[in-house]
Amino acid sequence: MKFDFELVGKVGSMALISKQDNDIDYNIFARISRNLKPGYIWVSSGATEIGRLDYIKRNGKEIDLPIEIAKTDYAAQGQCILMENYRRFINPEYSVRQVLVEHSHFNNHLCEKHLGEMLKRCVTQKAIPILNYNDAISDEENRKLEIKKISHKNHDIVQCVDNDETAARVAKLVRAKRLLILSSTEGILKDSNDPSSLVEEISGKDLYEVIENIDYHKTLCKGASRVLAGGAGAKLEFIKMAVEVGTEVVIASSKYSIDDILSGKVKSTKIGLK
Repeated sequence: MKFDFELVGKVGSMALISKQDNDIDYNIFARISRNLKPGYIWVSSGATEIGRLDYIKRNGKEIDLPIEIAKTDYAAQGQCILMENYRRFINPEYSVRQVLVEHSHFNNHLCEKHLGEMLKRCVTQKAIPILNYNDAISDEENRKLEIKKISHKNHDIVQCVDNDETAARVAKLVRAKRLLILSSTEGILKDSNDPSSLVEEISGKDLYEVIENIDYHKTLCKGASRVLAGGAGAKLEFIKMAVEVGTEVVIASSKYSIDDILSGKVKSTKIGLK
């Protein structure tokens, strides 16, 4: 099977934050960025939480507004900090391009085609695209109304409520060989309280069996690491669209380098056809 991209990768918000210091974990940014190269697309959460922490540093308190409104302001503040850190650590030989996407870009064929073509040009232009959902101007109520309007016309609706979904959709769009999702654990756990219960492979002899095994492991996943996060079960649901086009999915810990994960030097969960 021919693939147009070597890798689409995604890192979650809390993987970029040091819990001990309640601040940006620059080591994680450096570890990720130094392995990024043309042929890779990186989907990065983190703007909202990084913006929140930066606002508190400068003002000594959180924004005194309802959470959905404050989230918009935090995202706008954090987005430039997010990109600044990727640019700082990515090989200076490569260009870095910020791409802010919304659900509408994936639910409109022409917009999606335009996005795909732009991403493909990045390979020959030695550029690394960093994607994030455009939280700064996305309104939750408007998004729900827009999704409702098109749902009766199209059953394959992309909502982009989580960057796991965004990453999986991008992997499908550009025909990526691998989809890497970094998280706070080493992969999918049978028991979320037992790190030794890691599932190292979810596979099958054909697509039907792979999807069946993904659904089984979804039943073992409970809870999420933070409020509004979907957790491991949501990850498994979102990655189905990538698996269906032949992409191998790897879920691993952000404490490891991309190179070590892809080479199999560290533990992870691999999902796809045998």
